[in-house]
Amino acid sequence: MALTPIDIHNKTFGSRWRGYDEDEVNEFLEQLMKDYENMLDENKELARRLKETEEQVAHFNAIEDTLQKSIMIAQEAAEDVRRNSTQEAKLIIKEAEKNADRIVNEALSRSREITMEIEDLKKQSKIFRNRFRMLIEAQLDLVKMDDWDALLEYETTSKKLETAADSE
Repeated sequence: MALTPIDIHNKTFGSRWRGYDEDEVNEFLEQLMKDYENMLDENKELARRLKETEEQVAHFNAIEDTLQKSIMIAQEAAEDVRRNSTQEAKLIIKEAEKNADRIVNEALSRSREITMEIEDLKKQSKIFRNRFRMLIEAQLDLVKMDDWDALLEYETTSKKLETAADSE
């Protein structure tokens, strides 16, 4: 068991002949008691500071653990965001490719339809041209017919008839 300052203060020594000077011993014990008390106080203060330091270390360790966990969570979240972004980008690209394919197919289909319409219009144009040419040629043939000359002579004949009727 450790000595306390009171133990040192209450300590008594037996007397002997030619022993130590009692006042010197008491003075020494008094000084020892004060020094011991100061050491105990200092020890208590150091123990208190050690306890505070250990609490701070524990607190900082807890903060460090929390920060490490937070960093891990942030890294996992960043990885999740990156993974999700990559998947979303792939989906967007797939959708864009599908839309592009659809648009190209629609354009090709429309192009075929327009090409068919153009060909149909060309055919109709040729048919119209041929019919129009035939109509004009038929009209020219009518104009070139000898019936026109006969018609002109007919008038001349009708004028003769009128003249003959007048003479009568």
